[in-house]
Amino acid sequence: MILRKLKDWFLLTFTICLCFVFANTMAQDSFHKEFNFEKLVDDIFPLQDLDLNYEELYENLLQILANPIDLNRASDEQLRSLFILKESQIASLLAYREETGSLLSVYELQSIPNFDPVTLSRLIPFVTVDNSASSGKSLLKRVGLEKNNYLILRYERTLEEKKGYKESIDSASRYLGTPDKVYTRFRTARSGDFSFGFTLEKDAGETLNWAPSKKQYGPDYHSFHGQLLNKGRVQNIIIGDYQAQFGQGLTLGGGFGMGKGAETITAIRRSNLGFIPYASLNEFGFFRGAAITYRLTDQLKLHSFVSSYRRDGKLAADTTDDSSFISSLPITGFHRTTNEFGTRKQIREDNIGLVLQYKAKSIDGGVLLHHTDFSLPILRNAGLYNQFNFNGENNTNLGAYLNYSWQNFTLFSEAAQTLEHGRAFTIGALSSLSNQLDISLLYRKFDRDFYSFYSNALSENTIPQNESGFYWGSKYTFSKKYSLAGYVDLFKFPWLKYRSYSPSTGNEWMIKLSYQPSRTVTFFLQAREETKARNSNGETNFYNPSPGTKRNYWVNCDYAASLRLSFKTRVQVSSYTFDGMTSRGFALIQDVNFDVGRFSFSTRYALFDTDNYDNRLYVYEKDMWLAFSLPAYFGQGIRNYIMVQYKVSSKVDLWLRWAQTRYTNQTTIGSSGETINGNTKNDVKLQVRINL
Repeated sequence: MILRKLKDWFLLTFTICLCFVFANTMAQDSFHKEFNFEKLVDDIFPLQDLDLNYEELYENLLQILANPIDLNRASDEQLRSLFILKESQIASLLAYREETGSLLSVYELQSIPNFDPVTLSRLIPFVTVDNSASSGKSLLKRVGLEKNNYLILRYERTLEEKKGYKESIDSASRYLGTPDKVYTRFRTARSGDFSFGFTLEKDAGETLNWAPSKKQYGPDYHSFHGQLLNKGRVQNIIIGDYQAQFGQGLTLGGGFGMGKGAETITAIRRSNLGFIPYASLNEFGFFRGAAITYRLTDQLKLHSFVSSYRRDGKLAADTTDDSSFISSLPITGFHRTTNEFGTRKQIREDNIGLVLQYKAKSIDGGVLLHHTDFSLPILRNAGLYNQFNFNGENNTNLGAYLNYSWQNFTLFSEAAQTLEHGRAFTIGALSSLSNQLDISLLYRKFDRDFYSFYSNALSENTIPQNESGFYWGSKYTFSKKYSLAGYVDLFKFPWLKYRSYSPSTGNEWMIKLSYQPSRTVTFFLQAREETKARNSNGETNFYNPSPGTKRNYWVNCDYAASLRLSFKTRVQVSSYTFDGMTSRGFALIQDVNFDVGRFSFSTRYALFDTDNYDNRLYVYEKDMWLAFSLPAYFGQGIRNYIMVQYKVSSKVDLWLRWAQTRYTNQTTIGSSGETINGNTKNDVKLQVRINL
């Protein structure tokens, strides 16, 4: 076992001690104000325990970093979408802006009531104050003068050869392209005015080919958008790729909804943002077409959209009448092999929707209509648990939402009906009972035959279906140094689920104690437990699910020794108890970050030891600008990475990242085409960012 190897323990302990001794000998500079995305992950991101591509799911939030919100134009919903401000703080900011006029600097926030230093440090990287004199110029000149623009070129590759690239394997399983992953993104934007951009990507194993007959135009994936804001009665218009966020995300949920995590208050409510540009690498979950928001009166707005694009689908044929249908809708976005490429763009999806919104002071409500058509029927392979999954060629949802705010109390709700099928609704409340105590409550109920393809409501399942539950969260701030947050969630599944072939119940709780003794040191303890039913491993008892309990524990310390040197030490522990047996996982992580001249270095040394995949540990890793890395550590081994950033000039930045995982309990890594012969995997990544 790796944890029993004394040399590894000695190496890690010696490294930590040496770093702290070195840190304490340095001059104590003031706290580094540079944004710390790792802390944001700990503060507001949901807990990761599902087999999902979190890196692409969370990438939407990174787009906010690149396009800060203008405090002089931001609406209350835009401020809520940051998951940082309480309702009382949002009200104070809007009142201050109305009373004194436009802010002159983001640091003017310090003079607004209820804005404490901790909130300010979290908020400032997301916002800006635009006092430029370009507002009276033409659109073309404003775009040309805009400083908030960037071009990103990124290259990634695994150095070891994977099975999918070998000539010896079956041609149907062999990767068609090279092992290089290439990515290009351009965007220029001004808050409250415009946004233009495009994204191109070729995944490792995919081809770079111009083949219009196969609907491929260069890279496998491309995305683009153009947006104009606040042009008279036309408050928002987008051409290209976009998302829609209305109500609580039951029917139309964009990419800004968080799940259950360490932020137990502000992340529970969804923001009513309307239409937002889409620039992520996730190859599903967005619209492609046009969207417009038109102001009918001061209180009444009409939002409408139309979308049409081809998406992946596994094509099958009905032997009785030779008709075609879609048996599944893959969402990985990979088109590396002949089989994967055969699912590419096989079905056209058309969407149309209307939202009539009324907003006046403390009331925000609306009615929604969303209709989806597929060019081929979707007929999934029927099983015990998925008998109520969507089947057919079209789907229509009709719904309504209502939000109400009064002083320090906020009520939010949404109800939706899939025509000729099931219903769903969610209702919740946020309140600041005192300056120290905040609470959140939410109840949801989703029928087993409610269908929403673009939902982002808070739920235990990955989609709002076959579930009811009650959530209670709270946060108490003892002082500037101490705070305690936690939640309890009780849920029920009235119908069968994947790997749980019986109606069942479950529960989840989390508690987090944070301690910040100084501006340079942050410490937290966090514990979480979840119990859900799962099919028994025994053949005779397979259809009688048993409760499985997953426990996670975190101990974390961040220490900034100076402006140029900082550390992070973390221990993560997990256990999973099921059918009378308990398996465990453990990870010990040490990060060191330091700056030298134009260079910035980020390093990690981590030991991990997990008994099985149930105890995998998701650990955030520092990555390049607008890149997100959250790998799952499982098995037994060592994980290292080093990233170097070099600031060539005020307009050009370079990044180079190398990461290695070395396993001590296995001789191969991965499965299927991703299999590597050996116990070591090395990944390299290179990125250049150019401000034009």
